[in-house]
Amino acid sequence: MQSDKSHNTGSGRVADAKSGNWVDRIAPEFSRPYLRLARLDRPIGFWLLFWPCAMSLALASVARPPTGFDLNALVLFFIGAVAMRGAGCTFNDLVDQRLDERVARTRSRPLPSGQVTRFQALMFLGAQALVGLVVLLQFNTFTILLGVASLGLVAIYPFMKRITWWPQLFLGLVFSWGALMGWAAEFGQLYQPAYLLYAGSVLWIIGYDTLYALQDVEDDALVGIKSTARLFGRHARAIVALFYLGAMAFFIYAGWSAGAGNLFLLASLVPVAILVWQVATLKPDDVTNCLARFKANHWVGLALTAALWIEFRF
Repeated sequence: MQSDKSHNTGSGRVADAKSGNWVDRIAPEFSRPYLRLARLDRPIGFWLLFWPCAMSLALASVARPPTGFDLNALVLFFIGAVAMRGAGCTFNDLVDQRLDERVARTRSRPLPSGQVTRFQALMFLGAQALVGLVVLLQFNTFTILLGVASLGLVAIYPFMKRITWWPQLFLGLVFSWGALMGWAAEFGQLYQPAYLLYAGSVLWIIGYDTLYALQDVEDDALVGIKSTARLFGRHARAIVALFYLGAMAFFIYAGWSAGAGNLFLLASLVPVAILVWQVATLKPDDVTNCLARFKANHWVGLALTAALWIEFRF
């Protein structure tokens, strides 16, 4: 595979970003490489980081209804998700720069394409991490310590694709941390429902990130990157279905253990339907098909949060 930068567009647009996204259209020229480095031209990532936080807050509201739904915490978690997803992507790209140069889908990213230097990327990483820290310091001491505890997983995740066939598991452990954080922000400690929500989120993420990794199976094999998509091979559809089934079982058990009832169960049919659609219509060899089903998990997160909110509200 060629290692040139032929997948760059003349404007510096990243090859796998949606054409006509807001960064390419309206962001100031000087800011575009940094916004692309933070993946703000592809917002699906920060939404998927945010939804476990939102679900956790909604779950806490079900468990303690008189306190209401904490909108202030929800806004803080959203800001934190945007900042920390950007920081995580920047760190990941610093670690993976040489690999990204050898993969068609990633070689047009700002670092491998030369739009930013490693020093500039490091400075940008620090700025995003600082925003995340400011957000974290708005919460109680237990939540702050819990947030700091996640940094070890964040640090090792980019290296997992080199040494294990299960980097999606480590992404799940990292991206699901919000399932603990939301509950901790409300209660100052962790109880069973939060752990169940976390377990469900880890399984969900392994499933949907396997769909994402299906896009790169051929390139990953050439450069030696491991993934569950390569590990599962032709059984990917069936195994993803099992992960989704386990995720929903944990999500429903988490809701039930927090005091949710029939309204939550009825509303949970919506995310179940979206997950079933993903698996039933998946075409593992079709990159566009895999990406669309991966992105549909945004609606799964929204629907699960809404199911818990409906239970709390009514």
